[in-house]
Amino acid sequence: MNALRPHTPTIDNAHEYGDVVTRLQKSEIFRGYQKAFQTATGLPLALRAVGSFQPPLRGSKQINGFCALMGSTSKTCAACLQMQQKVEDEPIGESRTIECFAGLSESVVPVRLGDKVIGYLQTGQVLLHRPTEKSFTAAMTQLAKWVGEVDTAKWRDAYFKTRVLTKSHYESVVRLLMSFAQHLSLVSNELMIKQTSAEPPAVTKARAFIGEHLGEELSLEPVARAAGMSSFYFCKIFKGATGVTFTDYVARARVEKTKQLLLNPHMRVSEAAYEAGFQSLSQFNRVFRRVEGQAPSACRDHLNGVAPAAKTRANLAFAA
Repeated sequence: MNALRPHTPTIDNAHEYGDVVTRLQKSEIFRGYQKAFQTATGLPLALRAVGSFQPPLRGSKQINGFCALMGSTSKTCAACLQMQQKVEDEPIGESRTIECFAGLSESVVPVRLGDKVIGYLQTGQVLLHRPTEKSFTAAMTQLAKWVGEVDTAKWRDAYFKTRVLTKSHYESVVRLLMSFAQHLSLVSNELMIKQTSAEPPAVTKARAFIGEHLGEELSLEPVARAAGMSSFYFCKIFKGATGVTFTDYVARARVEKTKQLLLNPHMRVSEAAYEAGFQSLSQFNRVFRRVEGQAPSACRDHLNGVAPAAKTRANLAFAA
């Protein structure tokens, strides 16, 4: 598979992306899938934002016992976090699996907002080979360098109880996450423009005005007047409440409108674009790819359940 360099959020958009991930974490679609995934596989599943520096699987009922012990001391926890950072620092495509010092594998699958990686689905804490005395001894040798003497019996019990999966079985598990990540990516833009209960009434008025006039030419001044504010003050309040600029919000709202129209398989892409308020096809294609990370025709096929052309099976990216 093609390796893509993950997008690293700037100071300005890190909060914006983190907010979208937080909304995804609280969404019914994620919570329902997380419960089903963990029940079906017995493995933990977490969604974390790009750049988060917290153990994402801590607290899960399915967390591996050996990994739980690792998280109980600062030095071993730091080792896990460094491995997590390594995943983000190196090129990543549809997924990446990495093996820790003790031989346990964890995988991340990127969730995108358009062409930007905003978070990762993460699972794993499994062995892809049977644990042996040799591998356990090697792990304990490294642990001793970090924390000194430990209760070997407790660590041994946890290590040899680690879930063991064949590589092909684990690849299938990761592929389930890849499909779900694509689904989350499709709804991430919708969450960007979704109203929140705590937003100022003026912003709610502006959203309503934009929705009513989406198919027309929209400029800042009439929207600001509808909100009862000056253009300058409106821009500040609107971005503070939504996390995006007025121009970006309108573009994203039009993309969502286009997607709704494309649920009709007989609707032409160009017709949907103009009905949603785009003034030219070149503008539409540019904005749509930026927001959705794919061509409009590909998105329409996905929305209408049309299977993509057969592709050569790509191996998952494993790294030691």
